Amino acid sequence: MDNFPVTISHDKEIHSFEVGEYLHHDGERCKYRVFEDGRFVASFEPDEHQYLHICQNPGSLKEELLHLLADQIEAHHPQGFNIT
Repeated sequence: MDNFPVTISHDKEIHSFEVGEYLHHDGERCKYRVFEDGRFVASFEPDEHQYLHICQNPGSLKEELLHLLADQIEAHHPQGFNIT
């Protein structure tokens, strides 16, 4: 697993996340797990076109914030995702 930080400003609040990348994902586990203050808040998985989709949202994050997170994760992988 490779972790990297993501900071997002949304609704006049600063959110600091840590994104964990899981190389071997399947239908049960998502490829990217997102943590805020050490708490699991969301996860994403790439599709065959290299776009991330929300997999889980246990932190009940607003949809707009989730989309901003997906954009930042995609920007961290400009050559695309290995979805094997």
